[in-house]
Order: sequence, then C-alpha cells, then structure tokens
Amino acid sequence: MLKYIIGRLLGIIPVLWVLATITFFLVRLAPGSPFDSEKAVSPEILAHLKAKAGFDEPLPMQYLIYMKNLLQGDLGPSFRYTNLSVNEAIATALPVTMQLGLCGLIYAIILGFGLGMFAATKPNTLRDYGSMGFSLLGVCMPSFMIGPLLMLLFAIKLRWFNVSGWETWKDMVLPSLTLGTIFAAYFSRLVRVGFLDILNQDFIKTAKAKGLSARRIFLLHAAKGGVLPAVSFLGPATASILSGSLVVETVFNIPGIGRFFIQSAFNRDYGMIIGTTLVYGVMLILLNVVVDVAYALLNPKVRYD
Repeated sequence: MLKYIIGRLLGIIPVLWVLATITFFLVRLAPGSPFDSEKAVSPEILAHLKAKAGFDEPLPMQYLIYMKNLLQGDLGPSFRYTNLSVNEAIATALPVTMQLGLCGLIYAIILGFGLGMFAATKPNTLRDYGSMGFSLLGVCMPSFMIGPLLMLLFAIKLRWFNVSGWETWKDMVLPSLTLGTIFAAYFSRLVRVGFLDILNQDFIKTAKAKGLSARRIFLLHAAKGGVLPAVSFLGPATASILSGSLVVETVFNIPGIGRFFIQSAFNRDYGMIIGTTLVYGVMLILLNVVVDVAYALLNPKVRYD
C-alpha cells in the first residue's frame, strides 16, 4: 500500500509541470497584456513597466525565470493588486474556498448516501421513486439556478439565512446547499445502484439463509461493496465541487479564490491566472490521490493490479 501511495504522489510532479507550462504559454499567446487599460500611457512609460515586469526578455527566458521562481515557491507579483503578491492573495482566499468546498462535499455525501441507501432498502416502491425523483431534479438544475432560488426563499422571504458573505454560519448554509445539491443527486443514484447489485449477490443470500437480520446484512455485509461506485466518483465529484465553487462564490459574493481567478482572466493578470490555476490543480490532484487510496483500501484488487 505504501508503494502504491508513493507512486501516485510522485506522479503529481510531471502533471504540475505540464500544467504550469501550458498555462504560461497560453496566457502569453492570448491577445492583450496586463498593461492594457482605459488610461493611455506614453510609450516610454509602457516600456518601463514591461521592463520592470520582465516582459522585455524573450519568451523562453521569461519561462525559465518563472519556473525558477516557481521551484522556490514564488508565484510572482500580481499586476492588478499592486499591494498583494499572488502568494499573499491565494493565502488569504484559499481557506475560504476550502471551507466552502468541504461544507458542500459533506452535505452531498450525507444527503446522497442517505438517499441512496434509503431508496435501495425498498426498490420500486414510493420510497424509491420519491428519492430518485429528488435526485433527478438535482441533476437537472444547475447551481446558478439553485442558488438564486434558495436565496429568494430562505434569505429574502423567510429571512433564515444571509444572502452573501462568509463570516457566520448563516452565511455558509445556502452556498453549501447550492454547491452540494447536484452532487448529492449523483451520489444517491450511484449508491442505490451499488447496493441493489450487492444485495443480489450469493453471499448476501447466504447471510439471509443463516438468519441474519436485514439491518445487519445491509450495514455490515452490503455497505462496503455498495458504496464502491460512489467512492470511485468521489474524486471527480470533489474536483467538480471545487471548480464549481467559482460560480457559487460569484452568486453569493464569497471572498474565495474563485474571485481572483475570474477577475484575473478579465484583467489579464498573468501571475494570478497561473497561480490560481496551479493551486486548483494541486488541490484536485491531491484529492484524487486520496480518493484512489480510499478505493484501494476498500477494494484490494486495485492495489495488486
């Protein structure tokens, strides 16, 4: 198992190098520059700004300089936020995005796994149809539609929660529900399918023949295999939750890393674009490694293969 984990972690290094390289050259090839603005400046001042930022060097040299700084943990300056470096901006906003993603993921897992197991206990009944009907509704509705509806009902009409911000628990409820509802729907359908498949296996029939209670069979014998489809989806779901937080942070005005990511694209802030992309890449890769390890613990065949 240790060899499996080390191999997965070492695979992160070339992936991040490729990600940094592609992002670096893509932002340089895009039209415009960080110094394009509504206020015109003289060619001398523009040349001085480019020289100060290192843009007077050839593109390959700029790439080597950036990679050298990146190896030292320096993501470079921000051309939009002159009082903040990219490292400082990300250090301020990343905890907020992580909290939002974690809250949304916990909600999705609890609701999705609960609905899936609830539906699997009585297949093809009203309980099953009602649970899967809710999950189908969650799959069909995008987060930018769920968010305003929740705001209208629970914040504006009922005044139970707040519309925007990220300071108290009342600020966190609606964004977490918005972010996690779609993935709770996917989890519920996968868990239902997984349990229905396991419950038809021969070892479950043997357990029933021995007189074990339905609850014991369901929770102790069927649970480990029944959740495998959902666990395999946990990695992509976590990645989608983190990337989907960009929309939720915008809808609820949350001061997360998504705000810097979106604004950097509009402002052609090269350093912020590459820095936020790499941070998202690191988070998504690490989360997928964690999920793969969890899947290997549940399914020993993965380790041996």
